[in-house]
Amino acid sequence: MNWKTNYRSFYYENAPEPEDLILKKEETVLLVIDIQNTYLQPSDDPIEQKRWAPFLNRMKSLVIPQTADLIKLFRCNNMDVLFARIACLKEDGKDRSLSQKKPGWNYLLLPKNSHESQIVPELAPQKDEIVVCKTTDSALTGTNLRLILHNMNIKNVVTVGIFTDQCISSSVRSLADESFNVVVVEDCCAAGSDELHYKELEILNMIYGHVVSSQELKSFIQEG
Repeated sequence: MNWKTNYRSFYYENAPEPEDLILKKEETVLLVIDIQNTYLQPSDDPIEQKRWAPFLNRMKSLVIPQTADLIKLFRCNNMDVLFARIACLKEDGKDRSLSQKKPGWNYLLLPKNSHESQIVPELAPQKDEIVVCKTTDSALTGTNLRLILHNMNIKNVVTVGIFTDQCISSSVRSLADESFNVVVVEDCCAAGSDELHYKELEILNMIYGHVVSSQELKSFIQEG
């Protein structure tokens, strides 16, 4: 089993295997989405702590270390690393999109200068690495990221981050609609549950991009 046969949805379960992926360094960026302090803070509610324990464990033991490793790989190869984070410009959040103003879990008030809105220290942007702030799920909607990528002559966007079934999914679909080749790194993403994570990967795979492991991705870049 490998990326060519994994994560097949109903629509693609009998489809031919895709061609080999070769990612030219000058045409490829790593996009790190929403791995922010707010999502790594355990809840004060014991019930919620238990519910979210698998997610936090995956983030701390797998997603963050593997993402840090990929960031290092891109930097060592003089390839660009970009970041997207949820952050509103107004302290009261009135510039947020409707989805972030609605009551419930998706209600998000993360002013851009707050500690909660910052990228986690293990993955912190360096030097002039680009960070876009968004009040939407998609990293393209409501930001100038599309223009930035086109100006940089980028064709391939490697996506990592959270949450697989929300901001990753929205960003991947938007990128695909803008005719970027999208690669989702499975072990550098997470959702609230493994069930949501793996089901969303099936939905995205082969329609909006390709789902690969971090180890597989390294071989594509080395070959490219």
